[in-house]
Amino acid sequence: MKILALVAGTNDPSNADVLCDAFLKGVKEAVPQAEIVKLRLKDLTIKHFALEDYHPQCTSEDDFCRLQEHMESADALVFATPVWNFSVPGHLKNVIDRMGAFCLDEETRTKGQLPGTPAYFLYTGGAPVAAWKGLMRFTTSHLPESIRYYGGTIIGKDFEGKCQPKRGTFALIVDQRPASLARVEAKGKSFGRIVDRYVQTKIFPLHFRIINRTYKIGQKIVAKFF
Repeated sequence: MKILALVAGTNDPSNADVLCDAFLKGVKEAVPQAEIVKLRLKDLTIKHFALEDYHPQCTSEDDFCRLQEHMESADALVFATPVWNFSVPGHLKNVIDRMGAFCLDEETRTKGQLPGTPAYFLYTGGAPVAAWKGLMRFTTSHLPESIRYYGGTIIGKDFEGKCQPKRGTFALIVDQRPASLARVEAKGKSFGRIVDRYVQTKIFPLHFRIINRTYKIGQKIVAKFF
């Protein structure tokens, strides 16, 4: 079982990175044999998406080929990202765009090629949780919806708000929140168990099977009109 975690935070130290480590710790506690690969996008050189990149066989001279190899061999994906100005950093959106080269069929670019890959999303931001529930989860919805469109299965999302030592100042703060770290670690454990079961049986819990089925039916209906 292999899990690939992508961290989009650019600060050192990074709240998103610390939360990701807590989440992955939970995964390891649930599934000790799991192989975990964590990459920070700030350490990679990935050129901006262009139509020439729409080819499943990666030929880029940047770091995307290495990232693609990890994605194609991963049994699950974890995304940890800050929310800046109501969306995710541009380098993460660029990775999502580049993923279309191998996560969509070559003929129509409309059929997801991920084999149901489980995915989890960790978000950090300066706003309170109420703002997330009321607005920000909608402005960032393109990220999980893209993975769903590519054939992945959305297992869950977590938002850590008010990542500010004081108003107007952004810095590492989640390491001083044991309750937040424990919450995310527990979610990592749950995610690890779900992924382990899926790897062994190719079956998700009923709740996720219903969502996936409903989404596929919706895709078929839309395809008839476009």
